[in-house]
Amino acid sequence: MKFSKLLMASTALTVAAGTASAEDMANELTLVSWGGAYQASQVKAYVEPYLKMHPEVKVTWDESSAEAVAKLRAMNEAGNVTWDLVDAVASDSMRLCDEGLAEEINHDEDLAAAPDGTSASEDFGELLVSDCFVPQIVYSTTFGYRTDLVGDKTPDSVCAIFDLEGFPGKRSLQKRPIDNMEWALYCDGVEKDAIYDTLGTEEGVNRALAKLDTIKDQVVWWTAGAETPQLLADGEVVFGSTFNGRLFSAIAEQNQPIGMLWDMQSFDLDGWVVPAGLPADRKARVMDFLKFATDTQRLADQAAYISYGPARKSSAPLVGKHAELGIDMAPHMPTDPANSGNVHVYDYEWWADNRDDLNAKFEAWLAK
Repeated sequence: MKFSKLLMASTALTVAAGTASAEDMANELTLVSWGGAYQASQVKAYVEPYLKMHPEVKVTWDESSAEAVAKLRAMNEAGNVTWDLVDAVASDSMRLCDEGLAEEINHDEDLAAAPDGTSASEDFGELLVSDCFVPQIVYSTTFGYRTDLVGDKTPDSVCAIFDLEGFPGKRSLQKRPIDNMEWALYCDGVEKDAIYDTLGTEEGVNRALAKLDTIKDQVVWWTAGAETPQLLADGEVVFGSTFNGRLFSAIAEQNQPIGMLWDMQSFDLDGWVVPAGLPADRKARVMDFLKFATDTQRLADQAAYISYGPARKSSAPLVGKHAELGIDMAPHMPTDPANSGNVHVYDYEWWADNRDDLNAKFEAWLAK
């Protein structure tokens, strides 16, 4: 079954009868995610198995994760939180936690232990970057390129993005400062370990924006992860940044003439956040689903549908082949040694502290 059909089928799954504990739980869940192939992987790995166990539950999806912070702020101010569980990147989870908009999680009490009894906190380890965050996957933002449009020279450096003479044509970049500012400084000669120190100064911000100025008129800005694969497929851009799982889908599942540029891929985490202040029955249902959806097997199962690395150590040995294509998934993970020779390690705390300020400066630059 294709991912688009899976998403349509998951939007309103409802039946009757349940377990005794369901009496104390709400029978509806509004889950917030990113749409596309990633959300489809959640449907197959988490939601469909959960609904087989709890057929009394109705699941509705909202694809607004990119706007999670702004929308939860607005819901909280209005006193009407309509979301039950939100998929968010790590830095956004930190902002929501700091602002009291997300519930703190007791990872060892609220989440399942590993099959061998290892506690959840030990199994997730250093990926528990916030008290309000439950990691699901390690992914990267990286570049795809049209293999038939780059000419005889195959790009092997992220700095090819800024080489309009060697690789002419449009580029697509996410409409936000994160990643773009780091890549710009790196390709302007800043050492990796000095990027955030540099970006923390007014001069560093201006330097990054000046580098981006060199390609600004050749950039198509995107806000949804599905846009770049489509732009590449249509030949409207030569290079495009997006999430590595989206590119895997375009290459392996759709046979598009797209290559992966792993150099300076930007590692990030994605996971669940529980909105603060949910009524007791809704929170009970959320926590029941959350414990199930983040256990060792479920996180390993997700890797059968998309090339993101599971966040639990105990899940890694269970990663096998793609559920439909039958190909080994490990070489397509951003963490595979062949793909991770030169990575950019995203600084969650720095962006949590500086996101609003850099967003404002970036938006002002875009408007010029």
